Formats: sequence, C-alpha cells, structure tokens
Amino acid sequence: MKNRIFLLYGGKSAEHEVSLSTARAVTHALDFSKYDVTPVFITPEGEWRPGPLLAGPAENVAELLIGETGTSAPARLTDGIGALAAGTPGLKPVVIPLLHGPNGEDGTVQGLLEVLDLPYVGNGVLASAAGMDKVVMKQLFASAGLGQVPFVHFIRSEWASDRDVILAKAEARLSWPVFVKPANLGSSVGISKATDRESLVRAVEEALRFDRKVIIEQGVDAREIELGLLGNDDPKCSVAGEISSASDFYDYESKYKDGNTVLTIPAEVPESAVEEMERIAKAAFKVLDCSGLVRADFFLTNEGEVLINEVNTMPGFTPTSMFPLLWQHSGMTYPELIEELIRLALERHAEKQALNTDRN
Repeated sequence: MKNRIFLLYGGKSAEHEVSLSTARAVTHALDFSKYDVTPVFITPEGEWRPGPLLAGPAENVAELLIGETGTSAPARLTDGIGALAAGTPGLKPVVIPLLHGPNGEDGTVQGLLEVLDLPYVGNGVLASAAGMDKVVMKQLFASAGLGQVPFVHFIRSEWASDRDVILAKAEARLSWPVFVKPANLGSSVGISKATDRESLVRAVEEALRFDRKVIIEQGVDAREIELGLLGNDDPKCSVAGEISSASDFYDYESKYKDGNTVLTIPAEVPESAVEEMERIAKAAFKVLDCSGLVRADFFLTNEGEVLINEVNTMPGFTPTSMFPLLWQHSGMTYPELIEELIRLALERHAEKQALNTDRN
C-alpha cells in the first residue's frame, strides 16, 4: 500500500507563481512508485481546489492549475479536507505545503494542519509566523544577541499620520543607501533601494502595496552568503553558497527572470567565517523554534564580520533555487532531500503524538 502525499501550492500571495514552479519541481523529485500524490491548488483568490491523483511528474505548470482551462475539474473542497483528515487506513498522509508568503508560509496553513492532526513538511506555526514577519524575526535575533544590520519599522497608519517623524528617525539611525521591504513577504517582492529621502518615500509607498508593516534596513557593502539547515532538534548545515547579481541588488527579477544571477557553491570564503555562520544559523534556528528546513541568509562584510540577514522557513525548490543546490553540493540529491523532509515531518508528528493531553 502506498503512502499518501498531499501537495499544497499556489496560494493567495504575491509569490503565487513561485509556488507553482516549486510544486512542479517537487513532482519530479517524488517517487510515484512509493507515493500516491494528490495536488491541492490554491487559487490567487484563496479557493482550494483538490485534484485527482497525479499519474506522474507534472511536465508544466499548466497541469497543476486544477479547474482552469484544459485541466480536470476540481473536487469539492469539503471532499479534499475530508481526504486530508481521513487519510489512508493504517497510514498517515503527509502534507507538503509549497506555499510562499502570507496565507501559507506564515503559520496560517500550518495551524490548519495542526488542527487536522496531520504530519506536514517544514516549520510549525510559531516558527512560520515569526520567520515570515521580518520585524518579529529581527527582534528575536536581537534578543539572542545575533549580529544584524540596524533597522527601522512602522505600520501603514503610522506612515499616514507621522510620515515626517518616520523619515527623520530613519535618517537619524541609518545612512544611505537603505533597503525598504514589506515585513511579511519573500522572494524580494516589493523591495526597493533608496539613496535619498525622495526615493525612500517612493520605496515605502511601493512596500505598502504588499503589506501594512514596512521595515527599512541599513544597506551594507558585503557579500551575500547562504546556508541550508536540515533537521529537527539537531539541525545540520549544508555547504555555504554565494549569490552574485548583475542587478543593483538581488531582487525578484534577478531571482526568477533575468538569468543574470550567479550562484557559487561552495562559496569561496574563509573556513572561520563558515564556522561562524553555522553557529549563528543554528542559534537562529533554535530561537525561532524551527523544524524541518531553513535557509539562513548572511552578509559577510569587507572587514570579515558575519551578520545574519534573515531565515526563510520555506525556501524555494525551483530548479534554480539555492536551497536544493546547497544540499546537492553537500552530497544529497533532490529526491533524497524530499525523502528526508518527509521523514522529519513524520518524526516531529510522532513526537507530538507521544505528548500526554490527559491531566489524569
């Protein structure tokens, strides 16, 4: 009897297209002789559309757009949730949430899966929520004494009522250039570089299109280095990789469209710097209470200082994504990586099942 896998992808987020590419790539890594794979497409409007079992890897993204032109009509959502909850007799289905950004990577879907008592790949509710909110994440890093760049943050209503105060605070605490980001989004969506007050205002307005909370970070002259982490209580680190882009910074176009980004794996950095990144990455993993997988992003300054930028609790799995490439260069193939993530999901779920919920 095959184990059951549910793939959740798409989602109500600006990173919808990234999620679709990730889902297609994952279907090529799954062993269809071992798993029955059910796709669950979540539309940009938030509608959940469970589909029939996949016969094999998706050749293109269009095959995963359940209910759209040329694809199978979706089952009722209630049928899909019922299947998720019921699973296969004697076997627990495993859910692989391949959702990026809000309404999927931020703990909301993870909470649903917890209520349904289902094992799922990746981080839990707390780590997903804290890792999605760049402000909360950085505040937790600060509490753990992890070095990072200075930042200023605010919400939409504060910008509307106290714009000049916020601008003055940013200019007092930070120096040009700065980077302006939506607090709750990934894949570099909505991020802008500002070099003066005028461009800062434009950058904030752009970021507020995607989120009610904005963070302004100090720009730093540094190399961008990333590590992959894999595990639950005792995570292991991959080799380090470096990102170099012909663009002014590593934005959405650089990541997914223009092809001008160079990934160097392993990164040519001193062993002492890699050891420091591993130490900080594991500390960040623990302070957020992560599990399964994380990609930790660092700045390595010209003076050799290591600063943590952020962690991504659901890094992309597209063919050009850093996370699977880091593990490939660490000796783990793409299919082996997926298998390990499924194993870690079952391990974490079994540990939760062993907890005593009866006060007697």
